[in-house]
Amino acid sequence: MDARFAPVRVLEGCRPETLPLRRLLEEGVPTVLKGLVRDWGLVQAGLRSPQAAMDHLRRHYNGRPVQYNWGEPATAGRPFYNEDFTALNCQVRRGSLEQVLDELAALLDEPNPPTYYVASLPVDYCLPGLRADSDLDLAAHGVNAPPAIWIGNRVTASCHYDAPDNIACCAVGRRRFTLFPPEQIANLYPGPLDPTPGGQAISVVDFEHPDLVRYPRFAQALEAGQSVELEPGDAIFIPSMWWHHVQGLTPFTVLVNYWWGSMPAWIPTPMHALYHAMWAIRDRPEREKRAWREVFEYYVFGPSGRAGEHLPEQARGLLGPIDEVRARQLRAMLIQKLNR
Repeated sequence: MDARFAPVRVLEGCRPETLPLRRLLEEGVPTVLKGLVRDWGLVQAGLRSPQAAMDHLRRHYNGRPVQYNWGEPATAGRPFYNEDFTALNCQVRRGSLEQVLDELAALLDEPNPPTYYVASLPVDYCLPGLRADSDLDLAAHGVNAPPAIWIGNRVTASCHYDAPDNIACCAVGRRRFTLFPPEQIANLYPGPLDPTPGGQAISVVDFEHPDLVRYPRFAQALEAGQSVELEPGDAIFIPSMWWHHVQGLTPFTVLVNYWWGSMPAWIPTPMHALYHAMWAIRDRPEREKRAWREVFEYYVFGPSGRAGEHLPEQARGLLGPIDEVRARQLRAMLIQKLNR
């Protein structure tokens, strides 16, 4: 654990079949699930050696091309930006997983290797047999969350948030997770919305060497942060919207994660609303923004039934629950208005 941060809560004795998923979701607290996936075939192979883990992946690989990040040794395992934040410091390449594993194997003893990072690759797309002995089977808990796999060397995924809930399983190598609650967003100094190293805005603070003159509010984030080092077989539950900074600590690392949302498929990601609000509201005069803040509090951020509770049910329209039919109607209406 990084001594600058508080420890993350730990639950011992968890097994995939007894995963306390409802409790985790109700409490919404980052939680280490110690040894949750230690019996996975991939984990056991990695405990023997990095080569054994690579062989395990090769046996299940179906030959489909994969996309990965590659950076010069100067990137030091941190996919990030150039000096003026207008471009990324790494390249997106496409090739075979076999090739990536071969190149990683050749660099295991290299003290300053190029950065390799296969990120968020759907397991079912290229490793379809892997789930036979290395899967949480969240479907048994009523959750549809197909796994994704992350393969690389000592890579740092800079601090970011994800909208879905997440269980991340440390399969090969060790990883350090540092987490912050959603209200720390301003103290983490998010970077551009586009481009981004991985699809989400990231903190531009270098956690290893934070510049508190340039980013003074990061000192407040340090007081709110939590940190933990995961061993192979450990997992961590990361609640929706919690910021997390993930560091690979060994020459070969593999992580498998499961994302899932709390809403039905016909409810879109709030990111769409964020972009639209930035476009439609952000640059208005302050008096207008104050008024719109009250409107959003009434219709969106307050109790979900409040805005329509004084109306007959048949008159509530969008003020009532949004089902699949109403979602399609709303989508069509928005597309029509945006295309004017």
